[in-house]
Amino acid sequence: MSASGSARAGSEHAGGRRAFVAGLGGLLAAPAISLAQTPSRIPRIGYLSVGSASDPRRAALLDAFRQGLRDLGYVENKNIRIEARFAEGTYERLPTLAAELVGLAPDVIVAYSTPATRAMRDATKAIPIVMSAVVDPVATGLVAGLGRPGGNVTGLSLMSPEIIGKQIQLLMELIPKLSRVAILWNPSNPSNAPQLREAELAAQTLRVQLQPLEARDGHALDGAFVAMTRERAGALVVLVDGLLVDQRVAIARLAAKTRVPAVYGLREHVEAGGFMFYGASAAESNRRAAVFVDKILRGARPGDLPVEQPTKFELIINRGIAKALGLVIPQPILVRADEIFE
Repeated sequence: MSASGSARAGSEHAGGRRAFVAGLGGLLAAPAISLAQTPSRIPRIGYLSVGSASDPRRAALLDAFRQGLRDLGYVENKNIRIEARFAEGTYERLPTLAAELVGLAPDVIVAYSTPATRAMRDATKAIPIVMSAVVDPVATGLVAGLGRPGGNVTGLSLMSPEIIGKQIQLLMELIPKLSRVAILWNPSNPSNAPQLREAELAAQTLRVQLQPLEARDGHALDGAFVAMTRERAGALVVLVDGLLVDQRVAIARLAAKTRVPAVYGLREHVEAGGFMFYGASAAESNRRAAVFVDKILRGARPGDLPVEQPTKFELIINRGIAKALGLVIPQPILVRADEIFE
């Protein structure tokens, strides 16, 4: 279904304003727990996601975490147990689920996304929390700093705000006369505000007009696309957000209907029929979360473990959508693509 390009899009991104990359290679070198040495009490891991348990992509993200544990020698229900909770796309359910997980007294809790991590941090200051695929943990107040997070939260960031400028640049390479870009965002998600601020800064630098479009739920999508069409935005950036990725099929259909090229911060959008993805892998973030869990189970304090940021960024293009939109993808972009969907 896809073909690999000869160069990686990640080489285009030399780091953002907070390009701190924590070296955690030594963590992987730590020996895995031997089943012969399994303690009488099996460690219990909580897992909280804003998504739906019935969504195959959400299940795949949890599976990526499980695979990371297996790579480190953990076998579920033998020397590790996982208690997973899903908010089914409703942020308001997160505090209740977070309290439920705290009541189970797990050894560590993995929280996927900024809203889930914030709900867990508000629910406990004692249980270690490993955040995964968080947009900007410093700007959203989840950690004090990347190098030394402090408190009971550490984990992995997607660096999503820093790459929005690159996303807009890619759209401008595709559409040389692009002058107005719409931004679809969810104000209910605390991680969307820093993304929007970064988009505004990038738009000023690149000299394009920005049109923010709010979508707090799926019902707001139709109105957002009507407003975008009315203002004649030439392209769309969809911010990283759990609700928006849950609505990825609807967003892809609306983008196709209004004939607007869209770039997304999560791969799932392109897999659902979206045009282009540029960003870090959320699945890899979940897999790497197992490294933090392992280290904490061995006695490390979360506040001492540096937050890890991605060093690789992927570019994925749906060429079938490009043809439907009448777009000719320049060869330099095709060469940089990691995958091309036909």
